[in-house]
Amino acid sequence: MKRWGVAAVLAVTGTMLAGCDQVNSAVDTANNTASKVSACTEALGLADLNPLVDADKLKARAQDKERRLRELASDVQEQDVKNALLGMADSYVEVQKEHLQDAGVIARWTKRNLEKLDTLRKVCT
Repeated sequence: MKRWGVAAVLAVTGTMLAGCDQVNSAVDTANNTASKVSACTEALGLADLNPLVDADKLKARAQDKERRLRELASDVQEQDVKNALLGMADSYVEVQKEHLQDAGVIARWTKRNLEKLDTLRKVCT
């Protein structure tokens, strides 16, 4: 039986550790991608708001959507996705402050929100 020298053992150990780093890196990348996909999917599902409901209900829904979008942003590593989620959350803050009885206010908010939604779609692909 052949005895392994110290150099050979260190070389094998180093190769194994390098392989572990690659595996860990691949796992981290996969987790970040899954986090991004999950956040994007949920955020795109949140991106509706019916202006035809009672103003208090509309504001409560906007507050819930804002909270959830901020939570999603905190779970995502990619800065462009995080920024898009926070931008959408900010637009729901705007809804909570607006006088929603004015159709012009709703139309302007809808236009701004569609632009933010388009940004989110782009960074999520």
